[in-house]
Amino acid sequence: MLKGNILTPDGWRHGELQCRDGRITALPDTPVDPADNDAPRILPGFIDLHVHGGGGADVMEGGEALATVARTHARFGTTSLLATTMTAPDAEIRRVLGEIGAYLEAPGALASRVLGGHLEGPYINPGKLGAQPSHARSGVIEEVEALSRLAPIRLLTLAPELAGHHALIRWLSERGVRVQLGHTLGSYEDGVAALDHGACGFTHLFNAMTGLHHRKPGMVGAALAHAEYAELIPDLLHVHPGAIRTALRCIPRLYAVTDSTAAAGMPDGEYRLGEQAVTKCLGGVRLADGTLAGSTLTMDQALRNLVSLGLTLAEASDRLSRFPADFLGRQDLGRLAPGAHADLVVLDPHLNLRAVHVAGRRIEGVPHVTDA
Repeated sequence: MLKGNILTPDGWRHGELQCRDGRITALPDTPVDPADNDAPRILPGFIDLHVHGGGGADVMEGGEALATVARTHARFGTTSLLATTMTAPDAEIRRVLGEIGAYLEAPGALASRVLGGHLEGPYINPGKLGAQPSHARSGVIEEVEALSRLAPIRLLTLAPELAGHHALIRWLSERGVRVQLGHTLGSYEDGVAALDHGACGFTHLFNAMTGLHHRKPGMVGAALAHAEYAELIPDLLHVHPGAIRTALRCIPRLYAVTDSTAAAGMPDGEYRLGEQAVTKCLGGVRLADGTLAGSTLTMDQALRNLVSLGLTLAEASDRLSRFPADFLGRQDLGRLAPGAHADLVVLDPHLNLRAVHVAGRRIEGVPHVTDA
C-alpha cells in the first residue's frame, strides 16, 4: 500500500494505491492537483527500450552483466527495459542473444524487467555507423529468423535503403517485431516507403540519420511528417532543446530512451561499448575521436529534463512509460490501473526519486539525487 498523488490514466488522484501478487488492485477516486500539496508523486515505472549497459556492465558481455544492467537501471526508476545489442559479427550476436534468452528464463530479482532484445544493427548503413563497430551488412529473413529463436527480439533497428530490407520489414512486422529506422543514409522517400512496408518508429531521432533540409527533407523529415512513434535521447546533449520541442509538436507518441552505456550510474573513466573503448567525461560518453557513443543518461534524469523543457509531469511520464509500453503492445505496463503490473516510481515534489517498486517489491539502493 502506497499513499500520495497518484498518476492514473484518468488523471491525478490522491489516496492509497493497493496491490497484491505484483498487480495493482485498487486506486483512489479523489481528484487532486499535485501542486496543491507536498505528498509524494507516484508514477508508472519507466520503460527504456534502448539500453546498452549500466553500472559498469555492457549488454554485449552477456551473463552476469545482464543482471548488473537490470539492477542498475532499476535504481534509477526503470522498471522494464530492452537489452540492446551492438553491431557485431554474426557469431557474437548469436552468443549474446543466447545469453539474453537464458537470462529471461531465470531473471534477476529486484531488478528491471528485461522484456527481450533490441537488435540495433548489424543491418545498418556502413556510411552512418555513429558509434557502431564496422560490421554492418544487409539483413536476410533466414538469418533474422535464426536469431529470433535464441531470444525474443521485440525491436529491430535497420537502414531501410539497404537491399532486401523492404521484404525484411514486412516479415518482421507480420510477426509482431517492431521495426525502427536508424543509422541510415536513406532519403525522405526511403523513410516513407519503409513506413508503408510496416516500419513503425525511428531510432534515436536526429542522431545517425539524414537531416532535414527544405529541399531534401531526409529521414528526419520523414519522421516529423509521418511518424506516430519515435525514440529520442533527452540528455540535452544528443539533441538540442529546440529540436526536441520540434519533435514533440510533430510526433504524437515521441518517447524517451537513454541509449545508456556501461558508464551510466558510474564515475568518469574508461568503459566498453561492445568491442569499442569509450570515455565518460563532462556528462557524456565518446569514442577516442570525439564521436558521441551512447549516453550516461538515466530515466529519472530524462524525466526532469523533459519537465525543464515545459512538459507537465503527466506529459513527461507518458513519454517515459505509457508510450513505450503502447509501442510494444503492452497494456499491462506503463500505467497505474487495476490489473496492471505494480511497477512504479515515487518522487518528491522536486522530482527526485524516493522509491522504485517492481511487481510491488521495493528496489534497494535508490539514490535520492541522481548522479547521471
